[in-house]
Amino acid sequence: MKRTRVRLLAVTAMAASLTMMVTACGGAGSAPSTSSSESGAAGGTLRVLLANNPQMEPLRELTEQFTAETGVKVAYTTLPENDLRDKVNQEYSSQAGQYDLTSLSAFEVPIFSKNGWMAPLTDYVANDPDFDQADVFPAFTKGLTGPDGKLYGEPFYGESSFLMYRKDIFKEKGLTMPDNPTWDQVVDLAAKVDNAKPGMAGICLRGLAGWGQNLAPLNTVINTYGGQWFDTDWNAKLDSPEVKAATQMYVDLLQKSGEPGAADTGVQECINIVQQSQAAMYYDATSIAGLFEAKDSPIKGKMGYVAAPVKETKNSGWLWTWAWGVPKSSKNPDAAWKFISWASSKKFEQTVADKYGWAKSPTGKRNSTYSNTGYTEATAAYYKQEKAALDAADPTNPGVKPNPYSGVQFVGIPEFPDLGTQVSQQIASAIAGKISVDEALANAQKLAEPVGAAHR
Repeated sequence: MKRTRVRLLAVTAMAASLTMMVTACGGAGSAPSTSSSESGAAGGTLRVLLANNPQMEPLRELTEQFTAETGVKVAYTTLPENDLRDKVNQEYSSQAGQYDLTSLSAFEVPIFSKNGWMAPLTDYVANDPDFDQADVFPAFTKGLTGPDGKLYGEPFYGESSFLMYRKDIFKEKGLTMPDNPTWDQVVDLAAKVDNAKPGMAGICLRGLAGWGQNLAPLNTVINTYGGQWFDTDWNAKLDSPEVKAATQMYVDLLQKSGEPGAADTGVQECINIVQQSQAAMYYDATSIAGLFEAKDSPIKGKMGYVAAPVKETKNSGWLWTWAWGVPKSSKNPDAAWKFISWASSKKFEQTVADKYGWAKSPTGKRNSTYSNTGYTEATAAYYKQEKAALDAADPTNPGVKPNPYSGVQFVGIPEFPDLGTQVSQQIASAIAGKISVDEALANAQKLAEPVGAAHR
């Protein structure tokens, strides 16, 4: 059994500031906030619904520049990711017209555009050659295109996933991290570095319930173990041997070598744990590396970065973007495009980097970023691994068997937010030791069967 550890409760000022950060595709518990580039949201002001995560902070602070350049005033409503997803679903499905522009992802775009809830951006892109759509990673352009072939979203920043580890701890232990590790190797290494320093876990992984929390990394494990949620006939497969093996490994790894209280640990908590030197390894989003390599990070220069662990597949990293979308009910679609063109541009990436450093720039979406010497010098520790992960991710074929759905760390069907949340709760209960993995997956199978039947 895992040794009991006392988590470090006294946090530095830096770590305290991170508690309001949300990154990747996970949820958080920070409170909603509203801000604008003017006092109040008057008529004619662009109303933007925004995800509350680190990359959005410079955006809000630089909005005065956008207003000065375009004359467009902006009013933000900022919500943590789980709350944002609920609000986005309400806004688009009801066509309430409360917002002109929203954060959303490649999960929502195919579904919302098919339902006729989104305003297409194709004509705007065609008439704005400076935006340079060809520079955007093709996988994101494809993922933000609707079934009618029109473009409905533009990425603000993008990410894949990889394994991060403490180089100094591995050196002290005489261990070598492979460039392309398997999950079997990760399990072995995590046990060897567990408690390498007092209170240091071997690995930190998301255990918190939420389809954007524990299911994000776990789904990549399920894929590479040969598992799937549904087969091509839409039969639910969550109680298959492959899914059981993947989930059992994940749960055992957390219980034996993971952080204390893992069932309550999400992406935000893992970031803090790693920053406080309370975990020797961490599998999560590539966008997190910038926080670890920032000038004020206490672990800057101590981390190594390698490919997402695999089992049966060659690659297993996810593909995610927080993007911009315009509801069909938007009262200011032209102003919305001006904002998108500004916020998702190459110029904006550089503007953020010049003022705040590349660690806070919304990167991971354009090829040109990786030929920018300023970026490659600032992110020398991880940019090659990040780019390789982004290039290798394949949402249409992420596992061993063909799927009737797209997505690496999610299942691209309308029911997934509800189904995924319920399944994630079963996984969290297994991580907490309240039920067995077999029980959790038996319950998950029962939840998934009617969903699959509805798609036949």
